[in-house]
Amino acid sequence: MTKVVIADDHAVVRAGLRALLQDTPQLELIAEASGGVEALELVKKLQPEILVLDLSMPDMDGISVTRQLKALQFPTRVLILTVHEDEALLKEAIQAGASGYILKQAAESELVSAIQVILRGDLYVDPSLLRSLLNEQVKTQPVHTGIVEPLTPREVDVLKLIVEGHTNRQIAEHLSISVRTVEGHRANLSEKLGLHSRVELVRYAKEHGLID
Repeated sequence: MTKVVIADDHAVVRAGLRALLQDTPQLELIAEASGGVEALELVKKLQPEILVLDLSMPDMDGISVTRQLKALQFPTRVLILTVHEDEALLKEAIQAGASGYILKQAAESELVSAIQVILRGDLYVDPSLLRSLLNEQVKTQPVHTGIVEPLTPREVDVLKLIVEGHTNRQIAEHLSISVRTVEGHRANLSEKLGLHSRVELVRYAKEHGLID
């Protein structure tokens, strides 16, 4: 069971996050904080695997909390939750030590997936901001170039939609398949390509001419 702490200064947001987590058997919500200072103290005391952390809080912002946790070398992975679709804030959060950055409007459909990604040790970036991060990383990080099993036409379709920033639910609706089937195709893509994060998949697509 993965232990999770959530921190947001809006009670309505916390209620929504609580409902999502309670519907996911493998995740256990163990505490809630309404501010950054309280979130920091809860992590120190409870040492959860995941902290879902609002970026903007009145007493201590999410990036400051993340920096302090990194300085203390806590193993807790931080998933930044924000309304700010801002590339500069994304980069600052990652530099501070965050493992993920998700927009609040995407949280309902993507929160659990984001948590699963960062639990594997991968970086999760909201699809709407993925391109900017890719452009930074593709200059410095090698791309997987080994021989891989050919992708099926449907896997290529799914990969292209991932690149365009669609959620699993949106891909399912676009292709008229179930969300579970989309998840299966994504798992096959990861296994065939040896790539596991969204950033890696988008980089692969770019290097192989699937996107401009």
